Amino acid sequence: MNSDQQIAELQRGADEVLLAADLVKKLKRGVPLRVKAGFDPTAPDLHLGHTVLLTKMRRFQDFGHEVTFLIGDFTSLIGDPSGRNVTRPALSAEEIQTNARTYEAQVFKVLDRGKTRIDFNSRWLSKLTAEDVVRLSAHYTVARMLERDDFSKRYRAGVPISIHEFLYPLAQGYDSVAMRADVELGGTDQKFNLLVGRTLQEAYGQEPQVVMTVPLLVGTDGVNKMSKSLGNYIGITEDPDSMFGKIMSISDELMWRYFELLSFRPLAEIATLKREASDGRNPRDIKFELAREIVARFHDAAAAERAHRNFIARVSQKAVPDDLPLRVIAVDGAGLRVANLLKEAGLAVSTSEGNRKIDEGAVRIDGTRVTDKGLTLKAGAEHVIQVGAKRFARLRLEPKA
Repeated sequence: MNSDQQIAELQRGADEVLLAADLVKKLKRGVPLRVKAGFDPTAPDLHLGHTVLLTKMRRFQDFGHEVTFLIGDFTSLIGDPSGRNVTRPALSAEEIQTNARTYEAQVFKVLDRGKTRIDFNSRWLSKLTAEDVVRLSAHYTVARMLERDDFSKRYRAGVPISIHEFLYPLAQGYDSVAMRADVELGGTDQKFNLLVGRTLQEAYGQEPQVVMTVPLLVGTDGVNKMSKSLGNYIGITEDPDSMFGKIMSISDELMWRYFELLSFRPLAEIATLKREASDGRNPRDIKFELAREIVARFHDAAAAERAHRNFIARVSQKAVPDDLPLRVIAVDGAGLRVANLLKEAGLAVSTSEGNRKIDEGAVRIDGTRVTDKGLTLKAGAEHVIQVGAKRFARLRLEPKA
């Protein structure tokens, strides 16, 4: 891809790029950029929310840039105050090392192992002397620290802020100085810390990095950010069936956000899928594609196909007869509307009756109730169609010869 195409893909799903003009300038030099993203090993397992950042890192790798997965083993000793209304408890060195080893084992589900550098910020931060820390602190003011939303709220509310918490953004910013980063990636909650990196790089005579923030992925509840504590998460080490089922549980609207933030598909492909949905393709079938892609990434293609089959069996098994015969129906390239399919399958005497059954909420496809009379099914798939409580048909749609 040329630099303009790279920029479009790299900005895909990003919340902010600061400064976009700097990114354009850096890319047009034609030299691989040094890209970093830091992860404090505060929990042993990663979920899909974490992989939004990893997916963005992977895109930089795909375009030939140098990507470092930075484990904040030193900064974890301080505790990131981002988004906290109280002081975050620091982890022990043993907890940090255990979690860091788990991270190393998991990130290559997304990142290219051969193109990824893993580093630890203790390598330079632990070597700073007291004099170094004093000089580093001199580059930032208390007033600017209190511009930070979580600090200002705690200050106004009289909630204690420990001095060591001010050191966290300075330490993270110094990471960018030590690594001479061209680009730093982080979640939207990390914006303040990332901008400190720009300030410190300028203070140390370096060209400031581009800051790119990515959204916090909404969880399966469709409301809150993905979090293990809220139970709305999809863990990347979950078994294929659980992972597939959780992805299928998200809303049709949220599905497009997952495509944008998690899929490796080019934007043009996703745009095509959206047009197909607008033209009547069942969104559930498109969600199947998303679920298969994600499960295959964290397991393999065979596991994804098994999870797909198992999902259909689960949603259908409570009502579908075991001996339901398979019937083949030929359809043209435009597909067949559900009402017409009901008539072809002998589940309705006419398309009018088929539409009436849809209005009554009596029609299900693979266990999911049909509400859109314009829904069109296309060749290349097998479905269990249900009308009412007892009428079923197992259909395979094949293209007309």
